[in-house]
Amino acid sequence: MNEKEKTRISKRLARHLRHDPAAIGLTLAPGGWVEVTTLLGALALTREELDEVVETNTKRRFAFDETGTRIRASQGHSVPIDLGLPDATPPAVLYHGTVEKFLAPILREGLRPMNRHAVHLSATVETARTVGARRGKPVILRIDAAAMTATGHRFQVSANKVWLTASVPPTYLTRLP
Repeated sequence: MNEKEKTRISKRLARHLRHDPAAIGLTLAPGGWVEVTTLLGALALTREELDEVVETNTKRRFAFDETGTRIRASQGHSVPIDLGLPDATPPAVLYHGTVEKFLAPILREGLRPMNRHAVHLSATVETARTVGARRGKPVILRIDAAAMTATGHRFQVSANKVWLTASVPPTYLTRLP
């Protein structure tokens, strides 16, 4: 399968496992899981195609359960879902990539989940830069995760190592030069 086809399938998976399962007749089980056989039928994919997309996705957006019979999006849902991720202690500093046009409201109001269930944060500047670059020239924000944790903010980490939190108040944000 070529890269263009993998990208097309990955985008379809993200749409239906994160945002609109009902459009193809899916109902997400607790934790966001769906039976692989049901998904394959709804998307007219083979198991080999699905396995290749999941295994080669550099962002690790999708995960199989321990039996390999269920699949879910690792994070980023706009539909109500509880991934059942336990609270975790983050590194002292996390990062968020954005672009200049969103910076003023972020510095004023903090980071909010917008149409998702959590704010997505990165453990490295490089990852945050890649995320921010999807919309233009990236601006990197440093998050004082240690101070947030000390004041009671909770964090989880998804299967693909994205750090999640409900919000980041502006007092914990610093723009990197």
